[in-house]
Amino acid sequence: MAIDQRNLSVLANFCGAAADAMAFTLMRTAHSAFVKETEDFSCQIVTKDGLAFANPRQFGAPWYSGIDYGPLLRMFDYAEGDICITNDPYAGHVATHTPDIHIWKPVFHDGRLACFVVGHIHNTDVGGAVPASLSRSLSEIEQEGIRIPPVKLVERGVMNDFVARVFRTNVRMPDQNWGDLTAQIASVNIGERKIHEIIRRFGYDDFMDGVERILDYAEAQARAILARVPDGDYFFADYADEDSVGGKPCRIALTLKVRGDQVVLDYTGSDPQLGSSLNMPTGGVERHPLVMVGLTYVLYTLDNSLLLNAGTLRPARAVLPAGTVVNCQRPAAVGMRSLTCAMTQIVTVGAFVQALPDLMPAASPGGNAIMNVKTAARNGKPIMASIGPVGGGGGGTPFGDGSDGAGGATGFLRNTPIEITEAEVPIRFLRYGLEPDTGAPGQHRGGLSAVMEFRIAQPETVVTARNRNRSVMPGWGVAGAQPGKVSQFIRNPGPQEQQLRNTDLVACQPDDVIRVVGPGAGGWGHPFDRDPARVLQDVRQGYVSAASARADYGVMLEGDGVDMPATTALRASRLPVDSPFSFGAERIAFERIWTRERYDLLTGFLAAVPVGWRFFLKHRVFDAVAAAPDTADLPAIFADLRARHGL
Repeated sequence: MAIDQRNLSVLANFCGAAADAMAFTLMRTAHSAFVKETEDFSCQIVTKDGLAFANPRQFGAPWYSGIDYGPLLRMFDYAEGDICITNDPYAGHVATHTPDIHIWKPVFHDGRLACFVVGHIHNTDVGGAVPASLSRSLSEIEQEGIRIPPVKLVERGVMNDFVARVFRTNVRMPDQNWGDLTAQIASVNIGERKIHEIIRRFGYDDFMDGVERILDYAEAQARAILARVPDGDYFFADYADEDSVGGKPCRIALTLKVRGDQVVLDYTGSDPQLGSSLNMPTGGVERHPLVMVGLTYVLYTLDNSLLLNAGTLRPARAVLPAGTVVNCQRPAAVGMRSLTCAMTQIVTVGAFVQALPDLMPAASPGGNAIMNVKTAARNGKPIMASIGPVGGGGGGTPFGDGSDGAGGATGFLRNTPIEITEAEVPIRFLRYGLEPDTGAPGQHRGGLSAVMEFRIAQPETVVTARNRNRSVMPGWGVAGAQPGKVSQFIRNPGPQEQQLRNTDLVACQPDDVIRVVGPGAGGWGHPFDRDPARVLQDVRQGYVSAASARADYGVMLEGDGVDMPATTALRASRLPVDSPFSFGAERIAFERIWTRERYDLLTGFLAAVPVGWRFFLKHRVFDAVAAAPDTADLPAIFADLRARHGL
């Protein structure tokens, strides 16, 4: 069968269906809720060189559509029946933190290698210093659980029992982890079978030719989209609340350079490698998924017919300075890299807002808390379970409101139904839904945040809430809209409540109540331009309070309707918009001290000192500036630190 344009589309759909089958098998046979309900996994079919050309179209994490397994594939010679495994973030820079177990299997046809079927799942726990293995308090990779170097788990169809025993011995829930791993193996076996069926239909040579043309087609689509973006350099920065426990803000800076149908994402100016687990182990790979996923989302937003595969990213490359938070060096901890990755997505959108202001949305939340509970059943059986993500909605867009409860950069994580969680974990849910007034007011409002509240039943229970963020600096609004609301994390809400902010590890006892509210998304357009009828509908649905309708939207309600004369009079008092972005008071105050010029001086100073000193020196500089924010002389501070520490 010759591969013309029609048959290329047919082949691409067959390959996509094969990836769907892999994902469906994994989802239906996995043991942990985080895989079978939340769907934190990926499945791909990749070329002999490791480039993904087919991904699931409805299931799992879209981060990995442009992944390159090549560095791992080149480590071995292969025979039929082999399956390899790793979760080491520093081996090939494919796994991105230790809970992500990656496996890959070669597919042969008549003795000739055709492709590989691959995939990963996020294990709820892989051992290490804390339950669920991840906390921003960890400072080195060795604390984050077992690391499996690239190795053959199955060789010529025979399981390597030693690798299996080592894995099971070093995790808290070995049966659950082993059940998830066997589901992964079933997934790649299904993928292998589906590829054999496709090759029988198309023939080996046409299949191999078609795979390359699928990648070429996605590249051509991406180039056509990028050609519509005005040439220029677009700078944008944003901040995670903390670079460590109780630490300083963590800056992610991006200069988007658009030239014709190509782009460069230059992350120069981002913070140094951190003494916490927010680091990203990209290895400087110029198309690494962790720093490219924001671009993938933008391209797909501009054209949802785009094929998502490694070809999509060929017109782009990233600049990732070594020894920074976006390209850390061993032995840096990396477990919370998804929080930082969310910020790379947000700064990518922020840069494109400047290039395409009438097409891009406001900020998504950037702080999707993944809630886990380590406890025990009444019979003493240990339980380690994910109970679902708690985040915000999508940013408001030029065309409509952001989605509520989930959306934007974190929309792929599904929720776990509370009935399933309560059947498996001894907690009792008190509330799970949408929190009013959390989406940013705008002509098109930001999506509302999710809220989760539950009561602990067993003693010595540990709740982990990884990726907590946006409790200080909210997600920004665009074109006159307001920023989103900050997130909340509270133990025992009420008069004696404890505000936990970005804490991610909480020891609990029976009857303790945990309440989590995700951060709100930014809005788009001035709130006074929102149709009063839509504001009234939001109030009736419980999304917006009457007080917010008046204060934020300038809408006066009377009885069951809108008092239009009073609304018109109130809206006449609107203030002019003097900036395309609305950042919120906290960020404005921070950047009044830490201007772009000052921060560029800081990152330049840190880049010139050894990597092991950078995080320490950043904090010393911040402390010195805080002592005299208006008069601090950065070059003098740098010179003093160099002299004091012999640098």
